[in-house]
Amino acid sequence: MRLLPTLAASALLLPLAAHAADPYSYAQPDQVKVRHLDLDLTVDFPHKQLHGRATLSLDWVNPTAAALVLDTRDLKIARIEGIDAKGHASALTYALAPRDKQLGSKLTIAAPTHPAKVRIIYDTSPKASGLQWLSQAQTADKKLPFMFSQSESIHARSWVPLQDSPAIRLTYTAHVSAPKGVRVVMSAPNDAKHPLNGDFSFDQPHAIPSYLLAIAAGDIAAEATGPRSAVYAEPSMVHKAAREFDDTEKMIATTEQLYGPYRWGRYDLIVLPPSFPFGGMENPNMTFATPTIVVGDKSLASVISHELAHSWSGNLVTNATWRDGWLNEGFTTYVQGRITEAVYGKSLADEEALLSARALEKNIGNMPANSQKLAPVPGDVDADDALSDVAYDKGSWFLRTLEQRFGRAAFDPYLKSYFDHFAFQSITTEQMLAFLKANLLDKYPGKMSEAEVKDWVYGTGIPKDAPLPTSARFDMIDAKVKAFTAGTLSADQLDAKGWNTQEWMYFLDRLPDAPQLAQMKALDAAWHLTGTPNAEIGMRWYIHAIAAGDKDVWPAAREHMSRIGRIYLTTPVYRAFAATPEGLAYAEASYAKTKDGYHPLTQQVIEGIFAKAKAKPAK
Repeated sequence: MRLLPTLAASALLLPLAAHAADPYSYAQPDQVKVRHLDLDLTVDFPHKQLHGRATLSLDWVNPTAAALVLDTRDLKIARIEGIDAKGHASALTYALAPRDKQLGSKLTIAAPTHPAKVRIIYDTSPKASGLQWLSQAQTADKKLPFMFSQSESIHARSWVPLQDSPAIRLTYTAHVSAPKGVRVVMSAPNDAKHPLNGDFSFDQPHAIPSYLLAIAAGDIAAEATGPRSAVYAEPSMVHKAAREFDDTEKMIATTEQLYGPYRWGRYDLIVLPPSFPFGGMENPNMTFATPTIVVGDKSLASVISHELAHSWSGNLVTNATWRDGWLNEGFTTYVQGRITEAVYGKSLADEEALLSARALEKNIGNMPANSQKLAPVPGDVDADDALSDVAYDKGSWFLRTLEQRFGRAAFDPYLKSYFDHFAFQSITTEQMLAFLKANLLDKYPGKMSEAEVKDWVYGTGIPKDAPLPTSARFDMIDAKVKAFTAGTLSADQLDAKGWNTQEWMYFLDRLPDAPQLAQMKALDAAWHLTGTPNAEIGMRWYIHAIAAGDKDVWPAAREHMSRIGRIYLTTPVYRAFAATPEGLAYAEASYAKTKDGYHPLTQQVIEGIFAKAKAKPAK
């Protein structure tokens, strides 16, 4: 693996420079850059394949370059053509390297005459890492099969041959053929009234990184939630989801007031089948979302405010490499909190900030030192593992610290100017820090030193003076947790009837890792946590009950794991089972029956949990 250069230990703010080589891509943008993609796809549900023709418009940066190098993974290449400025096509020779487990196969296309475009005709693999194919039986309405993509971090290359690095941005158009009755949507403006005639066209006029390429196809209905927003989902889910997210326009308007205009036109979202591996994915114009956030009370709508916030931090201003991922996720988590505060109140925003901060405080000390840094020295880590809770939670905590030191009157205009200055660019941590120094630190001297900034970005752990919001409700819950675990407060005396989702999450998070079995039994008897439809509460409940030795919850925990494919909500329960030999055997038997319903990324994580458990020496 090619690594990024180690940061100079004595330098905080490095000069603006060309992006270093991306260790997760074979692309050579210093030789030639892909500027535009014309994509023609046929959706083949019976064979679980996309049949594709990708035409890449090229900018030959180096006049002596002899080849175009692309990223691919498990693509079957039929032929490759060069297209000159007059539109004449001619065959090009190419070499597809052996498959690397993480990076896929390097595709080198000999092109000494520097064609204006290169066209690649190919098929995807039925096991493409960035696509999931569901039979009609695996969907909610069971009428049509379903397919959706997940390109982040480096899975776009499994369904499109391209330069798969966040540093490289491109516009795209697409034509997609699908069976009649199937709706196709992509990460571009979508038309809710488009006839389901099997013929769809898309145009993304803004230059985006490859990880934001997205597609979904299936039995999909649409319902408007505002003048520039709609919810797409299977027909049985769409109205419920539209009610859950009817604050979308209010969220967009709130963010515009803070950080400038929404630049993407429409903001639609699609609620995918339960196997979607993440809470949400910020694909431009069409957020992909998990059904686990549709709970009926808007308590988990912060996932949508998070994905919307990416329209400024991530989609508009993008990390240049996955080592800089906190520029996407930390900034977005901060903006999410500001949206939540404006739309749902400061109390809820503070509770969510405290939830993440307390979890990070608990876990960060167990991470390798390099993983505790916002901008780590790159190592031999999978791209999918480069984004951790540190990027999200330490990153947003750093921005909350800046807000506290400089005040919102100074910090809000600074952040808006940051989004404006770097709009539609991919940048490094060092570029962000140089802008911070010139436009905040130097402009308001004495508020925060460069050494403090360096400690946050390049240091381990959490700085000791990191500010935390206060929550009277959480303070009350801390007292109840202490009394409950000490045995001086019984489960039925908790007075938790009015607790919201976040307060239950906090209570369960603050319980001991291995609580007493009798207490867990009493808690369940009083509050009926086993079988809860709220997946956030359920995940936390099952891992504690399993750790306490309560086998009565095992069937319900198995149902939770089988029903939900979201990695964050499913794999902790698998991990709890895998802590004992009997639990591991139970989880493996459950997984064998449900594996085909999981996304490839979810399968990878679960199988890694099993492998790690088996590698541990017996006690």
